[in-house]
Amino acid sequence: MRKNLHKAKRVVIKIGTSSLIYPNGNINLAGIDELAFALTDLRNRGKEVILVSSGAVGVGMNKLNMGRRPASIPEQQAVAAVGQAELMSIYGQRFGTYSQQTAQVLLTRDVIEFPESRKNVVNTLNQLLKMGIIPIINENDTVAVDELDHTTKFGDNDQLSAIVLQLIDADLLIMLSDINGFYSDNPTTNKNAKLYSRVTEINDDLYSRAGGKGSQYGTGGMYSKLKAAQRVLENHSAMVLANGKSPKVIFDIVNGEEIGTFFKEE
Repeated sequence: MRKNLHKAKRVVIKIGTSSLIYPNGNINLAGIDELAFALTDLRNRGKEVILVSSGAVGVGMNKLNMGRRPASIPEQQAVAAVGQAELMSIYGQRFGTYSQQTAQVLLTRDVIEFPESRKNVVNTLNQLLKMGIIPIINENDTVAVDELDHTTKFGDNDQLSAIVLQLIDADLLIMLSDINGFYSDNPTTNKNAKLYSRVTEINDDLYSRAGGKGSQYGTGGMYSKLKAAQRVLENHSAMVLANGKSPKVIFDIVNGEEIGTFFKEE
């Protein structure tokens, strides 16, 4: 089945904060450049590419010289606002090096669930893809918070990336994280944990093996990745969860190599 991944026409790539920010809080410029190179090359191959990018709070913390994620919601919103602008500036510069045009799209769940605005979002994304532009999507963190209204928030960008796949009926979601794939247990604490090469359905047993959230710079964890995978399978599409330390791994994934965990129905 993986050998058919090269046929995927419309591809969503989700990049986690851990792939954009070093553990010391500094921005991983080499990783961002690799990502821009890889996605531009996919575009040059004729594929339609959408990037769902985390990292606004992490980049904002770096920009504001903050060593610890702020606790209050208004502070997090302010940091995200600073970080989102800086992140798009960096993306614009790196993608520009490869002559690839990008566009920023900020979403909230209520926009997706209201039929008219949902239609407008889909039309915008389809038009951008038609024009050969790579949409860079993130949640609008300045208005979407659990404490204000649970219906406005996607939960995290793992969910957002799967929802984007559903919206535009993409063929493949490549989710790049700080782990090599989905394991039977936490591989950092259990050396006997086994990597799942292929998952055909999401069940209670898999959810029971998923842990909590990841780093202080991000919000997603393995549980959220399984929920995203469930959306992808319901859409009869495919997903690959892999380590995003080197974003050029995207080439190997698209070429059908046995990397990470492959989620696809039988």
